[in-house]
Amino acid sequence: MTLFHSDSLQENRVVVAMSGGVDSSVAAALLVEQGYDVVGMMMRLWSEPSIGANAPTNRCCTPDQMADARRVADQLKIPFYVVDVQEHFRRTIVQFFIDEHEHGRTPNPCLECNRQIRFTYLLNQALALDANYLATGHYARVEQTPSGYRLFQGKDTAKDQAYVLHMLSQEHLAHVKFPVGDYTKPEVRELAAKFNLPVAAKSESQDLCFLGDGDYRRFLREYSQRVEQPGPILDGNGRVLGQHEGLSSYTIGQRKGLGLATPEPVFVLRKDSRQNALIVGPREALGQQQLTARLVSWIAGAPPPPDQPVQVKIRYKAVPVSGYVAEVLGNGRVRITFPEPVIGITAGQGVVVFNGDECLGGGIIDDPSEPIPTNHSTKESS
Repeated sequence: MTLFHSDSLQENRVVVAMSGGVDSSVAAALLVEQGYDVVGMMMRLWSEPSIGANAPTNRCCTPDQMADARRVADQLKIPFYVVDVQEHFRRTIVQFFIDEHEHGRTPNPCLECNRQIRFTYLLNQALALDANYLATGHYARVEQTPSGYRLFQGKDTAKDQAYVLHMLSQEHLAHVKFPVGDYTKPEVRELAAKFNLPVAAKSESQDLCFLGDGDYRRFLREYSQRVEQPGPILDGNGRVLGQHEGLSSYTIGQRKGLGLATPEPVFVLRKDSRQNALIVGPREALGQQQLTARLVSWIAGAPPPPDQPVQVKIRYKAVPVSGYVAEVLGNGRVRITFPEPVIGITAGQGVVVFNGDECLGGGIIDDPSEPIPTNHSTKESS
């Protein structure tokens, strides 16, 4: 993630990633109020064309969103540009989403978008315009200290987005601003009203931005031939209990909808993409006391000591649990352990490490290493 550098960067110039929403609009207004030389920039992202001519475009850049962003920029009297990132986004984010599901993992494409698009491609665009900063509407805070930059959760813990920013390095943090991180969401809406912004009461979209109808299973069926490939449902001993309809149709911890008749309830424990098998077992088997993470990065450049207790989030909305970064495995991988079993650890999701409200870094949960026996017995032979 090499960043573009220029000797002519303007210390006072900030490019704001505008989406037409209230958060990025208030971010731009705050920076204008603070006297920065602000430039608005919006990305045109890929959206699927396959569900009809009247299908909505990418939710992050619909014509209405673009019009709202332009109206805000005009009101703030700042330049506004649209950059076409459709093909790059399709290759790096949409295909990643498909590939991860084909490998039995459950990705968070927003993490990869921040890694590849927003804080690499768009940040480089900002620096190429001789701006010194890229600002976004994320709810997070950056502090510069004698030992380097530190990333903290936003003031609004319900909206905090430090989790999705865990991949940022010292080099990134030197060139980013999160103007709304010191405010709660209600305060941001109050600021939007104070600035008389036309988006003050605008609602938010929570769906994946590139889905035409929000149905990711339908999307995967249309864009991948592998995700609907049926395979065996196995217990922990490799015994065949039934047949699944494609690994992407199931989630870790799922109990209903498995189509199994078992004496005791069973839950989805994990997905084995090598055998295209869904592994199920009792509820107590859901708990794990360790995980391996890949693509790990540390904001300070190094992990916390293995004996330092940390708080770990295994998905965006998860409650943090106590743990330890027990071992650095090399090649951007670490092992994280937990004093108590943790339920819901899912390959492909982000695992992010905190020390109180400070984000230390994180990575992507790797596939479990425990193999399931391959000499499957059938239900009739049991």
